[in-house]
Amino acid sequence: MIALKFGGTSVANAENINKTINIVAEKSKSKKLAVVVSAFSGVTDLLILAGKSASAKDKNYKNIVAEIEKKHKEAIDELIPLSEQSEIIDVINSNINHLKTLLDGCYLLGELSNRTADIVAGFGELLSSQIIATALKQKVSNSSFKDSRELIKTDNNFGKASVNFTETNTLINNYFKNNNQQVTIFPGFIASSADGNTTTLGRGGSDYTAAIIAAAINAEVLEIWTDVNGMFTANPKIVKQAQPIETISYQEAMELSHFGAKVLYPPTIQPVLKDNIPILIKNTFEPEANGTLISNNPSSNNNPIKGISHIDKIALLTLEGSGMVGVSGSSKRLFEVLSIENINVIFITQASSEHSICIGILNSDAENAEKAINKAFELEIAQGKIDKCIVEKDLCIVALVGESMKNHQGISGKMFSTLGKNNVNIRAIAQGASERNISVVINEKDVKKALNTLHERFFEDNTKQLNLFVMGVGNVGEKFIDQINQQKKFLKENRRINVRVIALANSRKMVFDEDAINLKDWKTALDNGETANVESFISRVKELNLRNSIFVDITANYDVAGIYDQFLSKNIAVVTCNKIACSSEFNNYKNLKDLSRKYNAPFLFETNVGAGLPIIDTLKLLIASGDKVNRINAVLSGSLNFIFNNFSESYSFHDVVKEAGVQGFTEPDPKIDLSGVDVARKILILIRESGYQMDMEEIENNCFLPDECMKTTNNDDFFASLINHEAHFNKLLIEAKEKDSRIKFVASFNNGKAAVGLQFIPKESPFYNLEGKDNIVEFYTDRYVDQPLIIKGAGAGAAVTASGIFADIVRIGNV
Repeated sequence: MIALKFGGTSVANAENINKTINIVAEKSKSKKLAVVVSAFSGVTDLLILAGKSASAKDKNYKNIVAEIEKKHKEAIDELIPLSEQSEIIDVINSNINHLKTLLDGCYLLGELSNRTADIVAGFGELLSSQIIATALKQKVSNSSFKDSRELIKTDNNFGKASVNFTETNTLINNYFKNNNQQVTIFPGFIASSADGNTTTLGRGGSDYTAAIIAAAINAEVLEIWTDVNGMFTANPKIVKQAQPIETISYQEAMELSHFGAKVLYPPTIQPVLKDNIPILIKNTFEPEANGTLISNNPSSNNNPIKGISHIDKIALLTLEGSGMVGVSGSSKRLFEVLSIENINVIFITQASSEHSICIGILNSDAENAEKAINKAFELEIAQGKIDKCIVEKDLCIVALVGESMKNHQGISGKMFSTLGKNNVNIRAIAQGASERNISVVINEKDVKKALNTLHERFFEDNTKQLNLFVMGVGNVGEKFIDQINQQKKFLKENRRINVRVIALANSRKMVFDEDAINLKDWKTALDNGETANVESFISRVKELNLRNSIFVDITANYDVAGIYDQFLSKNIAVVTCNKIACSSEFNNYKNLKDLSRKYNAPFLFETNVGAGLPIIDTLKLLIASGDKVNRINAVLSGSLNFIFNNFSESYSFHDVVKEAGVQGFTEPDPKIDLSGVDVARKILILIRESGYQMDMEEIENNCFLPDECMKTTNNDDFFASLINHEAHFNKLLIEAKEKDSRIKFVASFNNGKAAVGLQFIPKESPFYNLEGKDNIVEFYTDRYVDQPLIIKGAGAGAAVTASGIFADIVRIGNV
């Protein structure tokens, strides 16, 4: 014989009930069944609301009862032939009339006693089970209904009664000895006391009912049928990558269910555990799925963690003071107070110094607990020996659960470091001596990030999900998105990095998608997005609070460069090709670097110098290894190098500058490149990354542009000025030829001084043969004295800049 329980979603409507009946009918061909059913989905909540409304003198309770009645009679019409309905309709009418009478009494008295509340709440299971039992007879004639209240006996602790197992087991065994029905339908959740009062077994009590019956009849298995494929490695509504757990021990299942795995009511395991009756959790809507088997001997795998669970809406109460040190009985008094107030303690931790003790309870109990504790310790508080109870609300408990955790070192270290890297602050920690559970208390706002981060660490082969928020989708931005789309699969399979673009923005529009933007059609998504707003963009990124969040700035915008601190201070990494922030005043640069270290948020800007060339990364490694940079010589403008390499008697300066813009080598405002400002920013960044303090004003800029060119305010006027001063530029060309040299715009740093400007480079210089848009940097250091360390390659262009940004993203993924 086996016991089955079907939850509220399994019996939510006629369609689902038919699925349930089909499962029962199929199983009844080979086994006798005890079937426990819940109330129709949502009905228990309606009943509780009706009781509260009636006691509050709100006549809306009558409408609620009418809605409940309609719901059940519609189910009868859809499930049972008209010719067979009269008897069940009489039963339903009788129950509804009883319910109305009770609620009318509550309305008149203006109160709802605990005893009445139990009777009212139990009508859902009574109504559903009798309808389902009648409908089942159409397929399994040898089936019947039995009221659980006649078999399960409890005390009078209304709301969550305790079972008298001796009497209950005798009644259940006697019933089945004298019952030849192939299937018996029982209402879950309800029972009765010795004096005949209806009691309930707590929300989720239908599971418990099924377990009580299964234990009494020594069932082969207890099957819990619900709307998911068993217990999951984490809540699948929060962690999309969560997977069903195939097998799990009773103890592990109890831990997970206690910490919020709502697929199983925690007390369910207790009755079947002593008789080693396995529990199988199955999906009514996918019956062929394996589900989760709970037993004494689950199969093992290499992962010591079976699941990650959580309880939200938690308050942390702290009692501390020197008056607790060495004083026996303090803890006893504290827990007695809570017991008297009927407050359940979910979490406990105490400092070894005995100076403080922390407990976790539900938010809803916090106010009563605080008052009761302060009253119980009022003498010690008045004497200054103990502080008033400290209450922190809106917290959450997250727990790692696994029977084998005790045999694996470093689990807690991995847990804490994983949370720490994502700036999830741990308020309290608890771990039992059994080492089956490690629990931490965190802010409720961080729970999604925490669960996903831990699941990624322990269940997803260390695949790291990176969530990108991209601002700027021009030439470089478009190439960047194309590269991500192209390499996404490779990175996931070969580098264990899952890159997702969550947001895109340009100057006009922005679009967010928490499940990731489809990069094959991102332009349409952006065109259909909302109006761009920087403040709104920032707040949305913070509100999402996703793990491994990265803000990617692919603009040249001053305002955007000014918001990096808002991201870094929230543990959101920043990757940027925008040079403005790192070349701003030194205090701002230093602040961003400090925030990056403080909040463990990478701040990467490789493309600030040399586009995709690994110049900054190489420099960082030099410094980290203990070397010291003494001198830098560099050609750092791919656009200027392109311009002077192509400028000739047959190709005017104006035309070659135009072409550089078309090729994407210059900034949108080409004057930034030609004025030397862009190169000055780059050498300043290298100087700062070398460990020196310097500001832009200290760099000598020997600008080669005439004053008229510099004073223009738009691109049209600027290009017109280049034509006007063609003779000036031709003179530079002539001078270079006379000196048998090539024109290069060189940045230098030596002896604490820096300068940028045109130089005539002789043939023997490594700078002479620098072609196209290439950059070159020479680092003279304590180790590279006579022969510098040289980095050379393409230093401009949308594709190489995009690849440099992409490389920074991959660097973060490898951390």
